[in-house]
Amino acid sequence: MTRFNLRQFLYDNATWLGAGLLLTFLSSFGQTFFISVFAGEIRAAYGLSHGAWGGLYSLGTLVAAGVMIWAGGLTDVFRVRVLGPVVLAGLALAALALAWNTWVALLPVVIFLLRLFGQGMSTHLAQVAMARWFTASRGKALSIASLGYSIGEALLPLSFVAAMAFVDWRWLWVLVAGLILLGIPVLIRLLRQERTPQSLADEYASTGMQGRHWTRREALLHPLFWCMAPAILGPSAFITAFFFHQVHLAEVKDWAHIQLVALFPIFTVISIVSMFVAGWALDKWGTARIMPFYQIPMAMGFSVMAFADTIGIALIGLIFMGITGGAHNTLPSAFWAEFYGTRHIGAIKALATALMVLGSAIGPVLTGVLIDLGVPLSLQFLWIAAFFLLVCALVGFGIRRARADF
Repeated sequence: MTRFNLRQFLYDNATWLGAGLLLTFLSSFGQTFFISVFAGEIRAAYGLSHGAWGGLYSLGTLVAAGVMIWAGGLTDVFRVRVLGPVVLAGLALAALALAWNTWVALLPVVIFLLRLFGQGMSTHLAQVAMARWFTASRGKALSIASLGYSIGEALLPLSFVAAMAFVDWRWLWVLVAGLILLGIPVLIRLLRQERTPQSLADEYASTGMQGRHWTRREALLHPLFWCMAPAILGPSAFITAFFFHQVHLAEVKDWAHIQLVALFPIFTVISIVSMFVAGWALDKWGTARIMPFYQIPMAMGFSVMAFADTIGIALIGLIFMGITGGAHNTLPSAFWAEFYGTRHIGAIKALATALMVLGSAIGPVLTGVLIDLGVPLSLQFLWIAAFFLLVCALVGFGIRRARADF
């Protein structure tokens, strides 16, 4: 067996990996972790309560999830060098809309555009491209491209919080639009000669179950897709909910909020390490052996967080959560390609991306309603941990049945 040479791999594929990393980084501007930085300013500008802002945000996100089912399929029709600039232009226009809009009635539309082009299409386009362009090294390619999320998560919130001390928040969104527009010519240059997908050049290596390429309709009618659905929705829903309610969590645990926030970079580092380990593991063993187990650390993390009474124990919980969070950036995208083939992966993964976006809308609202009803976060975390254990069992059951088709 030929030994894998990472340096040579990066050198040979730098432009395509760079395009994926650029797309995932720019998707940050449509992600909850970035938009929530401006939550206080947005609520003040539009006269919104916490509940009203959360409702409008969820409404825009839910509509974006629905549109993703159709829009995501465009990645099977258009190449990245054609669709990518259009997606980034849409994201830049959404950023300008948030900067200039003064009508509360249009705010859900603006959120919809940010979520669709940011968290939705930019993310989807990068992951589909990596899954389609790479076969033997698909896991490593997905891991490297997904670094854009981690870079954005580590740098952007802190940078823009600091900038708000000197610059009005609306002008910062104009700056965001400018940064995104600068990314368009970079993406075009990186994809000046877009990679010929291995998935098209090597039929056998890229087919899925039963040695064929599955259509979206066929995937929807297959039980495995529905066994996987909660595994896609869960991390998006409950990691988003955890960060969304971080202030309330610190209050009920009697921690200083800054102490909790100081742990987040460690979560990011663990996620990055886990992402690369998962990429290496799926290239070595395939996703079938890993998928039933990779969300167990998430269950452990929420269990620890439920009982955590010191910030040190909370760190242990976040480490477990980061292990699943990082692996989740890599494994599902490779899973769809491995089990359903790559010819229609854009359309199939569009459904998964819609579930992910849907989860990010449901999680904060569901946990928030339960808080209002008097259900403490600690108890909710135990329910969430049980949910992830059930998800692992369901995925394992689905894969065991589906492997008979290989």
